[in-house]
Amino acid sequence: MEACLEIRRGFDCDLMTSKTALVTGASRGIGRGIAIELARTGARVAINYAGNAEAAAEALSLVKAAGGDGFIVQGDVAVAADRERLVAETMEKFGRIDLLVNNAGVAPKVRADLLDCGEESFDRLFEINLKGPFFLTQLVAKQMLKQAPDAEGFRGRIVNITSISAYTASINRGDYCMVKAGLAMMTKLFADRLANDGINVYEIRPGVIATDMTGGVKEKYDKLIITDERGITPIRRWGKPEDIGRAVRAIAEDRFPFSTGACFDVDGGFHLHRL
Repeated sequence: MEACLEIRRGFDCDLMTSKTALVTGASRGIGRGIAIELARTGARVAINYAGNAEAAAEALSLVKAAGGDGFIVQGDVAVAADRERLVAETMEKFGRIDLLVNNAGVAPKVRADLLDCGEESFDRLFEINLKGPFFLTQLVAKQMLKQAPDAEGFRGRIVNITSISAYTASINRGDYCMVKAGLAMMTKLFADRLANDGINVYEIRPGVIATDMTGGVKEKYDKLIITDERGITPIRRWGKPEDIGRAVRAIAEDRFPFSTGACFDVDGGFHLHRL
């Protein structure tokens, strides 16, 4: 199995075998990168998607090629019945959930000045990017509490994928910044609530990652990252979905057992204050 080749890189490929991860928005982009990295450990992955069944099928094929197992589960995290079904189908298929990755999210359809943006866009982003993950985490945490601890003493782990927009003001997409900041606080809240129950909660904060979402601003960020004399990041390249996947994998493999509520910046050094 390809996953076992990871032993030479210092990873125990037995650690995640038969562990189950539910990854929302896993058909494309960052979510797909996460699913593939988890598959390389031998994990079983529930690949959630909202609308692109073809992309989800391709993601499943890549998960299996990477040495993992999985299945596809359609559902919109903004819809209560869909959230319940995501958990129920994952439990029916694999019997437990060891890792929840709240990755599904959308950007504003139109970037509008802070004085002009409307309620429709705000409500859409709030429902999908914050309300959905909050109540899905509720459901999954309650399921994890019913589970016996694993070999490392954990009932589960939860990872929230936020953004540098959680603390970086973008006045033409203020709604996106606010919901990502809310997701960052949600991480702290659930981390505090669940720590004594053997469930650690983490935030991963991506920088500028090459995905469909950033495709429309590629020229802008090529200039800011690569062309400009200094660049907005010390590491002068775009981030890749697998960069986020590797960070999630490290958490899933219990590399941070004495951390909870922690934020990991995977942003090429964007967060550094530089003179």
